[in-house]
Amino acid sequence: MTGKFVSLILVAGALAFGPAQADDAGRGLYAQYCSSCHGAEGKGDGPMAEYLTLKSPDLTTLSARNEGKFPMLDVLHIIDGRTGVRAHGGPMPVFGAVFSTEHAATIDYTEVLATRGRILSLAQYIESIQG
Repeated sequence: MTGKFVSLILVAGALAFGPAQADDAGRGLYAQYCSSCHGAEGKGDGPMAEYLTLKSPDLTTLSARNEGKFPMLDVLHIIDGRTGVRAHGGPMPVFGAVFSTEHAATIDYTEVLATRGRILSLAQYIESIQG
């Protein structure tokens, strides 16, 4: 019984602190990898946006443009490179291997989990800035 109680406490603690930590991690990843094109607030007005072939999208309106539902799977696939971005002719180049799951066979499972965690943190942050 004590083991179950301790497990319950640990799970509750992880749930209490998980989203905030993910939001902080996602915010930092966004600032480092996304803001140059999408802008500090995700409006598509970053300093590099004017040099793109296509206008950088406003990330704060993803839910509004998807019938009020955040397109989490689409966002995850864009970040990890499974879905190309027309403006770049493929995956977003600034990410490099940071978010790639393609090279998973050459790294250990811990790094695969860390990569997936970064992808999810970034996607959750983008979800949090919906207008």
